Amino acid sequence: MPFSPKKFIDSAVLHIRTTVGKEKAIIAVSGGVDSMAAAAIAHLAIPKQLTCVFVDTGLMRKNEAKTVSAAAEKVGISLKVIDASDTFFSSLAGITDPEEKRKAIGRLFIETFEKAAKKEGVSFLIQGTIAPDWIESGGGSRDKIKSHHNVGGLPEKMHLKLCEPMRDLYKHEVRMVARELDLPEEISERQPFPGPGLAVRIVGEITRKKAEIVRGACAIAEEEIEKAAKEGKIEKPWQYFAALLPTKTVGVRGDERAYQYIVVVRAVRSLDGMTVNFSHLPPELLQKISTRITNEIREVGRVLYDITNKPPATVEME
Repeated sequence: MPFSPKKFIDSAVLHIRTTVGKEKAIIAVSGGVDSMAAAAIAHLAIPKQLTCVFVDTGLMRKNEAKTVSAAAEKVGISLKVIDASDTFFSSLAGITDPEEKRKAIGRLFIETFEKAAKKEGVSFLIQGTIAPDWIESGGGSRDKIKSHHNVGGLPEKMHLKLCEPMRDLYKHEVRMVARELDLPEEISERQPFPGPGLAVRIVGEITRKKAEIVRGACAIAEEEIEKAAKEGKIEKPWQYFAALLPTKTVGVRGDERAYQYIVVVRAVRSLDGMTVNFSHLPPELLQKISTRITNEIREVGRVLYDITNKPPATVEME
């Protein structure tokens, strides 16, 4: 039978009401379609028992707090914004292993929520976990591809009880649900953004400076690709962004030798994120992205384009 978003929403509302009962719940809203759809469903199910929180980790997209707050307001969701950037950057200092970073971020998320939950007297954590999250995180007979912060990154001793109403959905089904919920198009059609944020687009150790660099590079890549798609020059990719490598290369700034970072631009086509093919972006678009990044972000001296499919690569760098 074809997937029915209306039937799913009705079922998910009942599931949340049955699971949470008369207790209170908290949900993390990142601004992506998964968490916003989960928040909208939870708002339908238990509006008076729900606290919606946006945690600014310092690893979010450009102007993300404002964008998410505006989108939440459009659908009647009251959103609390928590600035936890100092905690995240200090806790992630010195960590270079991708799995350790993901698990540390998962732990920090839960600790932040538990503090907010304690103030609100909350017992449940509702998450926008979807099928690829727990499939790729491994467990049972499944190999671990990478720990998603909302699955493999969760601490063993968590005081909040979990409720995951969308854990059997894939991304294209989540978008169908979002449209049925009348979420704004900038949310329902928004490209995927990783739960750990820009942390998985910074290869190696995370610092505030590196986060600033990759945030600016991502914004430029997104702006130029979306502009080209709107003008009909390309088919809009499923996901597109920039990432920062930990090494530097020699270049030239004016008449002087420069030693600067390398940025990798990635754009892919996919249905559900389980397998992807890289997008064949035209050279003139790639040149424009490269020129803008190297001109506007002085710490970057070289821009590469990733032409690897999944498998063998994953969509994100870490």
